[in-house]
Amino acid sequence: MARGHLTAFATFLALFSGPAASAQQRDPDNPTCPANPNWSTYPRMRFTEQQVDGRSVLLAEGQIDEATAARLDEALRSFRGNEIWMRSPGGDARAAEQAAMMIRQNGLLTHIPAGWACFSACTYMFLGGINRSIAGDGLLIVSMFTFTSDPNVQAQVARGGAEASAELTDIARASALRASEDNDFMIRMGVSRRFLTDIVYRQHAVATPRDPSTRRCLTLGEARRYNLVNDRPPAAAVPIAAPKRQSGRNGQAKP
Repeated sequence: MARGHLTAFATFLALFSGPAASAQQRDPDNPTCPANPNWSTYPRMRFTEQQVDGRSVLLAEGQIDEATAARLDEALRSFRGNEIWMRSPGGDARAAEQAAMMIRQNGLLTHIPAGWACFSACTYMFLGGINRSIAGDGLLIVSMFTFTSDPNVQAQVARGGAEASAELTDIARASALRASEDNDFMIRMGVSRRFLTDIVYRQHAVATPRDPSTRRCLTLGEARRYNLVNDRPPAAAVPIAAPKRQSGRNGQAKP
């Protein structure tokens, strides 16, 4: 093999293997997960087109924020491939659902390469793929939502009284709404709602002295069981009209 080809191959391995591609020490607080998942440190998700084995893939890397769907829409205007490879530490769940809807409308595939990790809200975005796959030791990691991480909310509840009671009522209402939205989204994406009841809603949103675990790394078997990873388009998914390819990908999803 020519020296230039060797260099290019080495660069490819460095990009797509990452520190998580090799065996890692387990996280003592989250024993199903490695200590340092390779989910990217970019503060805002970026979209970069990359040639892999002669085909175009779109790399989606970084934190999901409220502008993620808009940046994805812009990236898709010039992208002519059909795969999105993902790694992210999560972020805004509703923004992730918007991005997932856009991915589904455009009939794209989603993929987590070996050594990469897709955490929390990233799992919602991943579910937008018509076909969804995980390679090697790629990780799909889930967590439980919370409305009580704000220190001001915690302080108000700790003080007790009428204000605390009202705050707890608001938290319960918001949690019920979020759970309902989660179920609706799973149905639309063709994923078993048991994924929520069996896995997601059994996780602690906040670490406790008795159980510090706040994240769960799924096995490939679990991901297939609940149809997060599938071999063909999900038959149970609610149909979502796809825009005409010849006119470009200009439509933004509406959740």
